[in-house]
Amino acid sequence: MHAHKHKLATMSETLLPVVMCFSGLDPSGGAGIQADIESVSSHGCMAAPIITAATVQDTNNVMSFLPMPADLIIEQARAILEDMPVSIIKIGMVGSAEMARAIHSILIDYPEIKVVYDPVFSTENNGSLSTSDLIDNVRELLLPLTTVLTPNIFEAHALTPGSDTAAAAAMGLLENKCEYVLLTGTHAKTSDVVHTLYSNHRELKQFHYERLPHKYHGSGCTLAASVAALLAIGHEPISAVHHALDYTHKTLINGRRIGMGQYHPDRFFWLNNSDKSKAS
Repeated sequence: MHAHKHKLATMSETLLPVVMCFSGLDPSGGAGIQADIESVSSHGCMAAPIITAATVQDTNNVMSFLPMPADLIIEQARAILEDMPVSIIKIGMVGSAEMARAIHSILIDYPEIKVVYDPVFSTENNGSLSTSDLIDNVRELLLPLTTVLTPNIFEAHALTPGSDTAAAAAMGLLENKCEYVLLTGTHAKTSDVVHTLYSNHRELKQFHYERLPHKYHGSGCTLAASVAALLAIGHEPISAVHHALDYTHKTLINGRRIGMGQYHPDRFFWLNNSDKSKAS
């Protein structure tokens, strides 16, 4: 049954690529599932959203969150996977060890679907989205099934305890059988922002971008969802990463401060361009 459904995705190039997104709901609209939907849509794909947690947050901080029932998540995902030709699965906020196990139970039944995972549980000033139990389950269950992992420096170190450098953390993540690790450099103390892609036990490529003067709410979600969408429309992983980074940087350049905290990326900046071409 599974193979039949996904064969549909290759029958016609006119089918709209579908990206299934497991993410939290951010009521500010900057991050989480809305960032996924906007990014995936901006690249000409359709998002199939599965909300893993409800959060209380604004443009400054996450105050609290409540994970969704794991059995509900499984039922939602399986209903869509049996009905629509899902090309890629993107994972953001997991929220609980039980949720990690639930998502794992879905991924193992669809091994042909590539996975992009942004481990949303540790930031520069907020580690409240994770527990040691959750991190252990992520490391054991989700990382081995991940095609492209997009951690920031704090998340990479949280997933590889004892790693003394960012590069060592990335190598440790590859040893967990992630195929590609895109280590984002926004939080590093460098003059420009350097993102580094690793695979096959080595560093593949660095991507340099101007360090912008503001902080942004949802940049990591935007990047990972864009990588997922670009994979869905046929890019190879290195190309998907490169184009996703370019797109994300443009959303930040065009970002706006809507609340009293971080800026919102403008994921539809291209609508203001005269050529009206899609972001990809």
